[in-house]
Order: sequence, then C-alpha cells, then structure tokens
Amino acid sequence: MLTQLTVNDFAIVDALDIEFGAGMTTITGETGAGKSIAIDAISLCLGARGEAAMVRPGGKRADISASFSVEGNKPAQRFLRHHELDNDDACIIRRVISKEGRSKGFINGKPVPISQLKEIGIFLLNIHGQHAHQGLLDGALQLSLLDQYANHQKLNAQVALSHQNHQQIKGELRQLQQAQQQAQAKVQLLEYQVEELDAFALIEGEFEQIESEHQRLSNSESIQLSCHRLLNQLSDDDSFNLESALNSALHTLGEIIEQDSSIEPLAEMLNGALIQIQESSQELASYQNAIEQNPERLSLLDERLSKAMQLARKHHVSPQELPALHQNIHDELQAMTNDSKRIDELEIQLEQVTTEYFTQASKLSQSRKKYATKLEKLVTKSMKKLSMEHGEFAIAVAFNKDGNINKNGLDAVSFLVTTNPGQPLDALNKVVSGGELSRISLAISVITANKVATPTLIFDEVDVGISGPTAAAVGEMLRELGKSTQIACVTHLPQVAGCGHHQMRVVKETDGRTTNTTMVALSESERVQELARLLGGNTISDNTVANAQELLRVNQ
Repeated sequence: MLTQLTVNDFAIVDALDIEFGAGMTTITGETGAGKSIAIDAISLCLGARGEAAMVRPGGKRADISASFSVEGNKPAQRFLRHHELDNDDACIIRRVISKEGRSKGFINGKPVPISQLKEIGIFLLNIHGQHAHQGLLDGALQLSLLDQYANHQKLNAQVALSHQNHQQIKGELRQLQQAQQQAQAKVQLLEYQVEELDAFALIEGEFEQIESEHQRLSNSESIQLSCHRLLNQLSDDDSFNLESALNSALHTLGEIIEQDSSIEPLAEMLNGALIQIQESSQELASYQNAIEQNPERLSLLDERLSKAMQLARKHHVSPQELPALHQNIHDELQAMTNDSKRIDELEIQLEQVTTEYFTQASKLSQSRKKYATKLEKLVTKSMKKLSMEHGEFAIAVAFNKDGNINKNGLDAVSFLVTTNPGQPLDALNKVVSGGELSRISLAISVITANKVATPTLIFDEVDVGISGPTAAAVGEMLRELGKSTQIACVTHLPQVAGCGHHQMRVVKETDGRTTNTTMVALSESERVQELARLLGGNTISDNTVANAQELLRVNQ
C-alpha cells in the first residue's frame, strides 16, 4: 500500500510530505485548491507523461517520491526481484523532471526506464478518474470489467496462448503458400533443368577426363609418328640409335678397363644409361601399341564435350562446375517440394489449434455467462442503494462461433440497464444520464475492486453529480471497501468525507507574488471543522458543527 508521498517544486506545490495509512482516506478542500495535486504527483511517479511546465516557477526540477509497502504483494515482489530492484518489503519510486523537460525515474534508488515505472505501477495502485465512467460505454472495457470480477486471468491466458499458436501457424502457412504461388513458375523451370542435367549426368572430374581422352584420340596419328621417330632414335634405326651407340661405347670402354681398371665406375654409369634407354624404348613401344585411332569413340567424346560446353554457357558456369550446379538445383527443387509437405502439415496443425482455440474460448464464454449473472445482481443491488430504486442491470454475453479469432475470445459483452418501471433493458448510452452512469460505474468499480489484486485504489471526485442519501451510500460503499483495500478518495461531499478512516485537507495560499498548495492530515476536531465547512459553506454555525460531529459519530 501507499505509505508516504514527498513532493518538491511540482506545479503549485513548494514542498509536501504526507503519510498515508490503511483504510479509507478522504481528501477535501475548497474548489480550485488543487485537491487532485497528490493524484497528479502519484501518476507522474507511476510513469505518466512529464513536461517542463510541471516544474514550479523558479524551481530547478520537480522531484516526487512515493513509498509503498509491498509486504504480501507477490506480483510486485516478483517484479522487483526479476529486475534486481528488491529492497526488503519497501518500494520507493522517484520521478525527477528538470525545467528543460528531461525526465528520470528511479526504483529503490536505482535508475530505471520510465516504462518500468508504468509496469510496476499496475501492481501497486489504480486510479479511477473523474471521467472514468465515460469509458464504461466502451464494449472492450465492459468485457475487461467482467473478466476482472470473474478472476479470469488463467482462462484469459489459455485463450491468448491458443490465439498466439493459431496466429503463428496461420502466419507461417500464409507465408509458405504465398511463396509457393510466387515460385510456381520457378519450380517448373527447376524441374526442367534437373531433368536436363539428370539426362546428361556429368559427374565430378568427368569433364577433365573426357577432355584429355579427346585430345589424345584427336592427335593419335601425330602421336604415332612421333613415337616411331623416337623409337628409331632410341633403338630401331639401323644406321644409328642410342642403344647401339652405348653398346659400342661399353665395348670400347671394356678394352680400356683391361689396361686401366681405375675407370671401371664409368662403365657402370654407361651400363645404367643403357638399361634406362632399353626400358624407355620398351615403355614407349607399349604406349605406341596402345594408341588407337577410334573415330566412333572420338565422335562420342566430341558430342559429350559439345553438350557440356552448351550447358555451361546456358547456366553461366564453367563445364567443370556443372556437377555442383546440378546438385544445387536438385537441392533447391527438393526444398520446394519439402515446402509443399510442410504446407500439408501446417494445414493439419492449423485445424488442430483452431479446434483448441474454440474449446478454450467456449470455456471462457461459459464462465463469463456464469459470473455475468452474479455481477448483474450485485450491480442492481448497488443501484438501488444509490437512489436508483427501479434500476435493473444486466449483462449480455453473446458467443459468436463465426467471429474473428482474437486473444480475448469470441464473446461480445454488453452492459444493459433500465432505470424506470416498464422500460426494457437497453444499452447504457441509450438509457442513463451522466449522473446515473457515474453511479453505475462507481458501483462496478467497488464490486470489482474486491476481486482485483491492486492494494491501493484512488477515486478522484467520482461522486460528482450526486448528493444527499446517495452521497451517504457512496461513502458507506467506499468505507466498506476500505476494510480490505487502501482507499484514497478526493471528494467535495461531506457525506463521503465523513466516512473516511482518515481525512486530509488541501489548502492553497498566496502572498500576492507566489502561490503554494499544501496538504495536511486532520485531527478529529479539525475534521469536524472541515466537514462543517463542506456542509455550510463560508458560514459555519452551531448546527453545521453538530451535523459534522454526527457524521463522524455515525461512521466510527
């Protein structure tokens, strides 16, 4: 709950330091005194938009701190731990706005983005503004209020998760279907290319082998003639060849060795050369015998080389790259084929998650109808307390199985009301006046507040437009709510102010040059004087004082 508010140089506030207690605190003051200044300051602490104009004239910066006790507030505690901002059971939120308009936020002394102030604010405090009742005409808010009352967090989460799964699968399916439509022409092209390359079936390294064999066959006759000449030079020419010359040299060297054995190693060298010449001749003869002139084979190789060159030019690659290209095109076509299979799988999954969504949405709808019956009875009862004796409130929950799938389910929720006997139930905006709408909104706020985990509720002049017994009933409702939830209520009605467990007064003072607004907690005697002022205006008589004392006694 809110325990303390400190404000410095904010708007028309010089310095303000006030403590808040449990129960219901009422805030009163003269018209124009700035009764809502504390609410504005708290709103700023919880992430409301800050502007340079909020800084008090002459001040360097507006500095606001709001202290909360989060003992027992599990959501707030989890938030603080998750962001490493926890500090026992305390949560101190500070907001600073410079006169240049720069804004800073702090939680427990650590700087944080303004967005985090908004996030934690949801778990700490809820403000019902002067014109909040106008929002009651919105169907989305009506749905939200019913879900709050019914504690539908779990069911809402299940429906939202089913909706998320549905949207995810639907999105992937749509994307693949669009891609498939756009790629249809490409699939046909890839199929043709794969078929053509499959038919040619060039394997890795084959082009180099074909090219080598083709060159050999194309030049077989020339190679034969060269081999013949070389064999003659090595061993076959009768007039002169290397083998005969070496034999002759070895014979002559043998004669020399008989005279001088010191050159015998030279004979070994010449003999080695002779052996190499003989082996070379044999290898060359074998090579020559293997060479054949094969016009048919050469024709086949010509055709395959030409086809390889043609396909390479067609695909803008070298012939050597054709096998890799073939594999890439095959893989791409396979991926597109797999997309088709994935589309079939997604269509089945979409049907399954759609069924699951409708199951969850139907459960939520059944629960909404159940709690709508309870809530409409409670609101009708409260309307009668708030001087709408013939009022009747109803909630229509229409499940549209053909509606658009969304995270909130398939229900259309409408708040219906009648205020006069004989009149049929109809939509709020067609039946009630502004004052009646305000009272209905207040009744729903009080009823749903018991179901909402937010530990502090602030009502900013939600009692505008009511008086007399109705005002007393409003005060009683808020005081009863204050037994379980901390309530702060800005009011101009003595009947409401007298119901508070605590009361504060807002005063605006001026010395002709500057203006300052202060807020002070009132003692019991000071409360009597303030209530008497609210009852009697500028003239406070013994009767108004007695009435003020009676208001306090009744609510003790």
